[in-house]
Amino acid sequence: MISLKTPKEIAQMREGGVILARILGKVALEAKPGVTTKELDSLTKKLILKSGAETAFLDYHEFPGVVCTAINEEGVHVPPSKRELEEGDILTLDMGLKWKGWYLDMARTIPIGKISKEKSQLISATKEALELGIKQAKPGNRLGDIGHAVQTYLEDRDYGVVRELCGHGIGKELHELPKVLNYGKAHTDKKIQEGLVICIEPMVTVGDWKLELAKDGQSYNTKDGSLFCHFEDTIAITKKGPLVLTR
Repeated sequence: MISLKTPKEIAQMREGGVILARILGKVALEAKPGVTTKELDSLTKKLILKSGAETAFLDYHEFPGVVCTAINEEGVHVPPSKRELEEGDILTLDMGLKWKGWYLDMARTIPIGKISKEKSQLISATKEALELGIKQAKPGNRLGDIGHAVQTYLEDRDYGVVRELCGHGIGKELHELPKVLNYGKAHTDKKIQEGLVICIEPMVTVGDWKLELAKDGQSYNTKDGSLFCHFEDTIAITKKGPLVLTR
């Protein structure tokens, strides 16, 4: 069942989204060569609790951290570790929190120092794909319009669009219906209604789009070892169109 939120509930989620966006911004500033992803996880937890919010990812399906920290070819659900960031890496910070009973979720892929042109273009393309998907998230459109916008933009530029994982509804639960695919046909799937709150999250590869489960049993990495990029925002559908809550 798809849950629709009232304007008051969306306003509460917006409060949490602003908090989350600020936290991610602070953590991103500390992501430098020589810093471990475990250190970034500790900082994220400290900032979330200091804000008065609750962690969303810790112990969710036994996940051991508060932020997912993927580097280069690593994909999603990557636990923080003692691995040190290196100059030229790209790092995906995927984090969430719970505020007044509502979940918020977002992700950004960021450069560590000076990165290659290939990596820079991948980040720019994924970011633009997210923006195009968000523009389609308005009353009267369908979920397929979001996926179609994301897929066509990326595939026209020869990037892979991950199929195994997707965006989702969000609210009192971290993952709710509906599924929000990053691919699809325009004017298909469920109609987008006012009050719907969803996470749109393009997951993009330089090579083949297929992922595989890593040895840790939690992470998903690109099957061919190619670069991976991930952007995500939580978006509420209002009468006037999409309202990005996590900025």
